Parts: sequence; C-alpha cells; structure tokens
Amino acid sequence: MGKPDKITFQTAKYDDLVQVVKFEQLPEQDIFDEWFNFQYSLSDEEENYLKDLIKDNFDFLSYCSEEDLKMEFISPLIRKIRFRTKDKRGFYDKPLKATVNGVEIGGKTDFMVAKGKEVPDSPYFFIQEFKREGKSSHPKNQLLAEMLVATELNKTNLMRGAYIIGRIWNFVILEKIAENSFQYFVSESFDSLIFKGLKQIFVCLQAVKLKYCE
Repeated sequence: MGKPDKITFQTAKYDDLVQVVKFEQLPEQDIFDEWFNFQYSLSDEEENYLKDLIKDNFDFLSYCSEEDLKMEFISPLIRKIRFRTKDKRGFYDKPLKATVNGVEIGGKTDFMVAKGKEVPDSPYFFIQEFKREGKSSHPKNQLLAEMLVATELNKTNLMRGAYIIGRIWNFVILEKIAENSFQYFVSESFDSLIFKGLKQIFVCLQAVKLKYCE
C-alpha cells in the first residue's frame, strides 16, 4: 500500500496515516499526570452547573444524535470554560490543512482552540466528536490527523486533544520524536455523566485554557 495523494479529516483511516508518517501508540499513562493533576478548584456555582448538565442529559446522551450531543452537552460545557481571551478563542467547523511528508491532510475541525479572532492560527487543542454518518472513521483517527496537521503548522513537537463517543471522553497526546515519526498516548476513559468523570474533564479543559494555551 502506497502513500495516499490526500487525506481528509472526516474519512481519515489509521492505515492511511501510517503510510504518511510513522505512528506508534504507547500505553504509558504517566505522560498525562501533569495535565490531569492541574490544580483547579471548582466553585460551588461550577459544581452545580456540572451537576445540572448531567441531570439534564442523563437519560438520552448515550443514544442522542450528533447535533444533540454537540448543542445540548459539549457546547454548554465549552462555553463554561470560556476559552475566549484577548488573542485566542474556540473555533467550530473551521478548515485546516497542511502538507505532511508530501501528502495534503485537511478538512474541517469539530472544535479547536487557536490564536486568532476571525481566522484560526496556531492551534493548541482539538476536540473531535463521533460522527454517526455511514463512512466516517473512528474519531481517534480524525483527531490524530488534525493534531498531525497542527504540529506541522505550529512547528511544534507536542499537541493535545480529546475525542468523544457519546458520554465517553478520551484525551490524547501526540508527540513528534523525529522527522515524520510520532508516538501518541490515549488516556483512560472518562464518563461525562458521572460527576467525578465530568469534573475531571472540566479540570482538563481548564488546564488547556490556563496552562497549555499560554
């Protein structure tokens, strides 16, 4: 199997990505320690907000449509983080592309935090939501493709993101270890309909805003 001419985020397959760069998933979890142990104390108002979000979505989140998941749960959670600052914000459904090892990789991202006001520049973080349409690929592969493009655009060696399947969130770290050679790590799963899980997700997103986007 040779290198593909082009890869889109929505249809990205792992078999295609490994024809472009070397990918290796490693099982170690300690790489997430700094991120997951970020010191952030939720206010009473934030705790109540998360509990209400769970209560309002508990009986349908596992089987709801993609648009319901986005508008009723993910978007309210992201708005609560308030990623918008003077020089960066969250962007929905924005195009992103780069040429990696001679192959154009691109498409529209579900959500990313990046510099810029109208046009995203220098992405810091991605969230990839599960797509239910027929031929969509696994969200992990779509996320890896987006993070790969971001490392190329930013000329950086590390990128963070998360993918969501229904109520379950997994965080991902992609690390460039050599030219066209990457390793990545997938975290344990967090159930967003259990308060402990949603609290950890909230803290991780706050860490992205307060620590990794600076």
